[in-house]
Amino acid sequence: MVGMNCKIIKRNLIVHVSEELDHHNAEIIRNKIDKIVVKENIKCVIFDFSHTKFMDSSGIGVIIGRYKNIKNRGGNVVVASVGPRMDRIFNMSGLYRIINRYENVKEALNDVS
Repeated sequence: MVGMNCKIIKRNLIVHVSEELDHHNAEIIRNKIDKIVVKENIKCVIFDFSHTKFMDSSGIGVIIGRYKNIKNRGGNVVVASVGPRMDRIFNMSGLYRIINRYENVKEALNDVS
């Protein structure tokens, strides 16, 4: 799948985002996540940004939209392995006001499970 790989662990969807989350792949990623969330009754989406170097406003929209959708289902969205460049984008956009950040996926899984 272009832009991401997914893994499900105990109703938690781990989304390994590629190097870029932008207008080129945002719609594909959004649609894929939404289908998995409904089909697998996902309670938490964990975005793994360990390999991501760039995100534009479309990427921010993907995260906010998934946050709204999963919140309406009683779930949560979190981010993990956010590097310095991505951390700056998250801070500037205000995303940290609505989503939690974890050092890595394992830490996120331990907290949300």
